[in-house]
Formats: sequence, C-alpha cells, structure tokens
Amino acid sequence: MANETLTNINSYLSFNLGEEEFATHVSKVLNILERTEITEVPRSPDYMKGVINLRGTVLPVIDTRIKFGMTPTEYTTNTCIVVMEVEMEGDTVHVGALVDSVQAVLELEDSQIQPPPSIGSKYKSEFIYGMAKNNEKFIMLLNMEKVFSSDEIVSIKEKTNEGENEIDKTITKE
Repeated sequence: MANETLTNINSYLSFNLGEEEFATHVSKVLNILERTEITEVPRSPDYMKGVINLRGTVLPVIDTRIKFGMTPTEYTTNTCIVVMEVEMEGDTVHVGALVDSVQAVLELEDSQIQPPPSIGSKYKSEFIYGMAKNNEKFIMLLNMEKVFSSDEIVSIKEKTNEGENEIDKTITKE
C-alpha cells in the first residue's frame, strides 16, 4: 500500500515569472544555475538570449518570459537558469530557461492536479497540462515538450552550434 501511494506523488520544481508561478516535473530539471555571462548569438529568435558554457558544453539559454509573451526578464539577485531536458521527435535537447526565481520542490498527488482552463488563459494552454493549488495560489504545470515547436528546437540547435563558434572565439582571445 505504501508503494502505491509513492507512485501517485510527483515532484515539481516551481518558479516565478513575474507574478505567476509555474512548475515543471523534476524529471525534466537537470540543474539550477546562478545567472552567468550569456554569449549572444546573432540572428537568433527573440526569446533566445544566447548560450553559456556549461562544463565544456554549449547550452542555449531562453528568456522564458519572452517565450510566454511577457516582458523580458529583468535581472535580479534571484534570477537563475533552470537547465531542462526537452524531448522532441526522439531528439533530446538541453535548454537553460531564465526564470525570475526558483520557489520550491512541491510534492503533488494526481488528485491535486486539475485540467488547465479551456478559455481565458493569457498563456498558450497547450503549454500547460494542469493547474495545482498551493497555499491558495494556482501553479501552472508546464509540459516542456510543448513549449517548443519542432521548428524551434531545430533553430535552437542551429543557433547553439553557431554559439559554439562564438564561445571558441572568446576562449582563444583569452
């Protein structure tokens, strides 16, 4: 019986974008980084801030606020990069998502998750697979695979490769 209860509990990392609280399943979260120097990549989509060097690999960083149609991120001491794994059409891509602040790891049972609103949401509802109530506030649970279209993933991968060249240039100058 105890094992059954454990399988129905899911852990989610919650984070803020403006006044709104979002969460993603912890299985998608690889790391949480302090904000670091981001190398801009020319001609990349407006939501792609650039790339960073993460332990020898190039990681694309997106401004999650822009991706969700909000104003660009204003950097504070709480701003951080949540490194996530996104799978699309059999391909796995690591993406850094710029967020205003990380809140907590929440344990949510399936019974606490409600379907997203069908109308009236200012965020694209296909990104959101559920809503959870926590301390009288709703948290939008994100489906990271649906945040990006397959074209965007291809674009991010191409820009990441261009970013590798930019980082290589920076390293050779030092």
